[in-house]
Amino acid sequence: MSKLSYISPEGLRIDGRRANELRRINVEMGVFNRADGSAYYEQGNTKIIAAVYGPREISVSGKGVFDRAVVKCEFSTSSFSATERKPQQKIKGDRVTTEIANLVKQAFESTIQTHLYPRSQINIYLQVLQSDGGLKAAAINASTLALIDAGISMKDFVCACSTSCIDGIAVLDLNNIEERSGGPDCLLSIQPQIGGVISLNMDSKVPQDLFESVLELGEKGCKKIFLILSDYVKRYSSNLISNQIKN
Repeated sequence: MSKLSYISPEGLRIDGRRANELRRINVEMGVFNRADGSAYYEQGNTKIIAAVYGPREISVSGKGVFDRAVVKCEFSTSSFSATERKPQQKIKGDRVTTEIANLVKQAFESTIQTHLYPRSQINIYLQVLQSDGGLKAAAINASTLALIDAGISMKDFVCACSTSCIDGIAVLDLNNIEERSGGPDCLLSIQPQIGGVISLNMDSKVPQDLFESVLELGEKGCKKIFLILSDYVKRYSSNLISNQIKN
């Protein structure tokens, strides 16, 4: 596939979206009864579940911090999750798995009010059900919902979105085919209400004349995702309160 075919002359991408459009997002909280918090996150054909356990007592003696909680993250993919069948690969310990786990850990270490939970640990477990691009962003967004479901105190939501530039055009929320187009894959994570940037990760350089537009598009994408997540959290919380009143 030539690079020019990723965006049509009419400005439409392979899946019919405009350059600044997100894929459809569906979310659900409270999907696991045994976890302290959990969430299902679906963006396009990328589907991921998150479970949070904690705050809990440190599992290994001497590994705790006396004045705050320790945040840990484990990320794994199901053998059937890829859109393309590949030879079976080692799931734990590979570079991408470790990178995503570290991204999630770092994002929430700076957002969770860890000082409220001294000498404890908060564990985030992520499992990919289906992968079609934007895994890093989906992992962060799913973790946000699961932590909220667990009642963990945070400064703000953490919302993430991928951006790139293809054929000189800034594009939002890459699918799997677009991630393999050869353009830079940028991940922006923000705290949308207080205006903080958590991280900006790029796997290659963005042309200088496009950097500002790519970054601006990523910020707009994160804020769109925040509106979707916050609207769902409000409805979810309202339903919980209503059910408690009825009971």
